Amino acid sequence: MSRQAPTLEDVAREAGVSRATVSRVINGVRSVDPALREIVRRAIERTGYAPNRAARSLVTRRTETVALIVSGAGDVDEEEQNAFTARVLADPFFGRVVTGVVGYLRPRSMHPLLMFADSVQTRQQALNDLRQGSADGALVVSTHADDPLPALLADAGVPAVLFARPSRPVSLSYVDLAHRDGARMAAEHLLDRGCRRIVTVTGPLGVSASQDRLAGFRDTMARRGHPYVPVAEGGFTLDSGMAAMSGLLADHPDVDGVFAANDLMARGACQVLRERGRRVPDDVAIVGFDDSSAATAGRPTLTTVRQPVEEMASVMARLLDEHIRGARTEPTSVIFDPELVVRESA
Repeated sequence: MSRQAPTLEDVAREAGVSRATVSRVINGVRSVDPALREIVRRAIERTGYAPNRAARSLVTRRTETVALIVSGAGDVDEEEQNAFTARVLADPFFGRVVTGVVGYLRPRSMHPLLMFADSVQTRQQALNDLRQGSADGALVVSTHADDPLPALLADAGVPAVLFARPSRPVSLSYVDLAHRDGARMAAEHLLDRGCRRIVTVTGPLGVSASQDRLAGFRDTMARRGHPYVPVAEGGFTLDSGMAAMSGLLADHPDVDGVFAANDLMARGACQVLRERGRRVPDDVAIVGFDDSSAATAGRPTLTTVRQPVEEMASVMARLLDEHIRGARTEPTSVIFDPELVVRESA
């Protein structure tokens, strides 16, 4: 016969404490003495006891699960939903978000539940699931400035934290980057290299981060005596970077500097320039944004503005945990500073 699974009583005997004390430690009661908590924790490890999650949730009223929601603004059909999902999962940015979130949740025995809210129906389903307690709260990554989900979550009283400042005021915590400062670093680096015919490839201008990066870049260029910067809008993808660079080259063949609003588009710009016989950085210097895996995946390696996505996502998860536990009752914001990482492309 197989060995019976360890029980609370087994842990209590091993630790030399009462069953009630073990129960309070497992359920996260904060009034337990730290030294006693450590004794119980070690007893749990020695016995191999695994708490019954269903029973625990009846006591704590928590699922120990948080929803990680990737949300958009439109109402798309099934084919477009599949394309949206494929783009998100292929984007190195999202992989870094997941890494940061899981890095915070895993040691705390909390688990992410991935949701997509890219249509009216899927958005409402996510909201209903959260209202019904399928997860303790939500971490929201919006892909469009007009995303209505943050306001819906706030109105419903669902604990939620956003990755990026919302375009409209909403009573939720968020983490973000000082995007304008990052774009300023990119502009100054290109100008200090001697570039004078500089263009920029923006991200989707319906995204707040894209707007901020463009504004910061233009402002710095203007302050340095360059009032006009040719602009092409991209979509944060390799192909959109290639298309934007092709259009800019057609209109401005003498370009000698490029700022792309993410690394995938910068990599696409490099490819087009190479196909047109232009050397990077000898003929055209390129600066990207994010310092993602795309920055070092090819040659030349990209000079880029680092966004500490993993750390930002970890802080986002910590803020949500604090809201869920009641340790934080008011919304807050955490703004990270960018860093210029100089490599081969500029």
